[in-house]
Amino acid sequence: MDGIRKLIQKLSLSVSRFMTGRYGMDKLNSTLMWTGVAVVFLALLMPWAPVRLGLTLLSYGIMGYTVFRCFSRQTYKRYQENRRFLRLLEQVKDRDHRYYHCPRCHERLRVPRGKGKISITCPKCKEKFIKKT
Repeated sequence: MDGIRKLIQKLSLSVSRFMTGRYGMDKLNSTLMWTGVAVVFLALLMPWAPVRLGLTLLSYGIMGYTVFRCFSRQTYKRYQENRRFLRLLEQVKDRDHRYYHCPRCHERLRVPRGKGKISITCPKCKEKFIKKT
């Protein structure tokens, strides 16, 4: 029993040493992984072999990219990808507001939905433009 415990501790230490400096899992990786699993199950339901093969290869690509992101040492790039994904997810979930970009400074602006044509003033550069909400 003591030998198994030491083996598990040694394995745990090796894995933690290997993962040092690597990115690991985040919300985008979880979403990609579950998307890959869903595509695999969709491929199993397809009766046509070429479509099944294409979906299986797509799922392998998605899961391979997930593993690449998880073990990547470029943590800043992976963090930025996850941040953009979370911003997009926030916009999709927000049903009460529309999002526009300022034509001058490209700042992201959030305005209430359903107000008709309104004049929007960018708080950063004070540019005014008219958009329909």
